[in-house]
Amino acid sequence: SVNFSGSKGVIGIIGAGNFTKMTMLPALKGSDAFYKYIASAGGVSGTALAKKYGFSHSTTEYQDIIQDKEVDLVFITTRHDKHASIVSDALLAGKNVFVEKPLALNNEQLELVIKSHNESNATLTVGFNRRFSPHAIKIKRLVATGPMNVIATMNAGHISANVWVHDLNIGGGRIIGEACHFIDLISFFTGSKVNEVCMNAMGINPGENTDNASILLKYEDGSTGVINYFSNGSKAYSKERVEIYSQNRTAIIDNFRQTTGFGFKGFSRLKTRLDKGHKNQFKQLINFIKSGGPPLIPFDEIVNTTRASFAAIESLKNNSWIKLS
Repeated sequence: SVNFSGSKGVIGIIGAGNFTKMTMLPALKGSDAFYKYIASAGGVSGTALAKKYGFSHSTTEYQDIIQDKEVDLVFITTRHDKHASIVSDALLAGKNVFVEKPLALNNEQLELVIKSHNESNATLTVGFNRRFSPHAIKIKRLVATGPMNVIATMNAGHISANVWVHDLNIGGGRIIGEACHFIDLISFFTGSKVNEVCMNAMGINPGENTDNASILLKYEDGSTGVINYFSNGSKAYSKERVEIYSQNRTAIIDNFRQTTGFGFKGFSRLKTRLDKGHKNQFKQLINFIKSGGPPLIPFDEIVNTTRASFAAIESLKNNSWIKLS
């Protein structure tokens, strides 16, 4: 893996929606980043956030950020359909990039990103934050190696049909838009890559934008993953539950608040407040930008996860297992 040399940590953010406001900026607090730009389509939300968090510039043109020589790191949190093209522009301008998931909505967009990444000397990080949660890190240390079975259940809750996330051209649907978090997490635990995918969805003729589905993953090392992404459960039940079975041991992550181990020597429980890894992810990212080193998530893993999410939809359409070539 390639190591990168450090820089100052001057950042520009493209996109001033809910994720930026509610999750990203609060999580970036105390990370030692230098806030320079925030860009938003209308300008109003960006200017308000710029004032609140002490950014020196607010703009409606994201090109301003990409062309600024001082900016070391560009955050992209726009609507999903814009991710790939802005990532590509930023990489070609030599900027390190952090983009919220999903990286791309289809193969064409993904190929654009791969090409730009190959032509750039900058790095790309996708916001697969759950691998940075203390719960995930703990399990990774305990389980270490060898084929394992992982089941991740997302009790995602209902989102009404007219919300943009469901629009295949804008949001890409919730499987590509959100289930990718768990493909990444299972890949993190196994340390392997997905090579086959099968998806089964609820209903007589489920659509591509289903949000009630089970995804089966086969890994190169023989590990298996199951992602249950359901929107028809109770809000009273945990939103996320991950189960890991390996070498006569079992670990259960309950909502990234409590992890319980069964059969592990010297480990039975980890309790925290809700911690899906956002803060740690941004802390490590700014640290990486300033001091260099290996990328937070290897690029080939990001590509594999993205391809696997596309394969899930293809599997539903073809009613078969899909091999990732």
